[in-house]
Amino acid sequence: MSVTAVPRRAHLTRRLMQLYVGLALYGASSALMVRAGLGLEPWGVLHQGLAQRTGLSIGVVAIIVGAAVLLLWIPMRQRPGLGTVSNVFAIGLAMDGTLALVPELHGLAARIVIMVAGIALNGVATGLYIAARFGPGPRDGLMTGLHRRTGRSVRLVRTAIEVAVVATGFLLGGSLGVGTVLYALSIGPLAQRFLRFFAVPEAKPADETVAPAPGSGTAAVTGRPSEEAILPQ
Repeated sequence: MSVTAVPRRAHLTRRLMQLYVGLALYGASSALMVRAGLGLEPWGVLHQGLAQRTGLSIGVVAIIVGAAVLLLWIPMRQRPGLGTVSNVFAIGLAMDGTLALVPELHGLAARIVIMVAGIALNGVATGLYIAARFGPGPRDGLMTGLHRRTGRSVRLVRTAIEVAVVATGFLLGGSLGVGTVLYALSIGPLAQRFLRFFAVPEAKPADETVAPAPGSGTAAVTGRPSEEAILPQ
């Protein structure tokens, strides 16, 4: 007698798909905001400013900054998950790939449409990858780590980080504008809506002991361990 943990496998497959689709769309949405040229999200301002100063692509800069922020987790004793590490690389690669495919825009109407599409897509992407529950991104983990270490509110810590990031990026030549303001006002409600929409139901237990039928002579069978025992959270 055997037990096939189909619900668990299907659950893990969905979560992995949500994670990587979400990260890819996040990078694509950031690239659309770059093409719109009407202002970027806070970390995008920093990435663009560093890209202009170093000559590296904005996607490569995003990867380097993500890795550097992840190193800051060490003294705060934060533990990264699969989603954390994937975030470092996937978003930057998706950004550069999208920028290679989407041409420069010149008309204001087209730039406004692309800006709004980028912000909306960012909300979708945020809901997808966070709802997959594979760990926070490096920047979100920095926020929660500082919140835990300092005792300050999450709102205050996040505001301080993003003000510092935007100010530094702007001084380096990053783009501030109406897109930055619209993103700040809309990303919270958008992310909350799509987090609920893409919420992954709990998997059915597949590791419970299956009792043999009376008199069958078959030993009890235990299911395979859950994916939480395999993948870092």
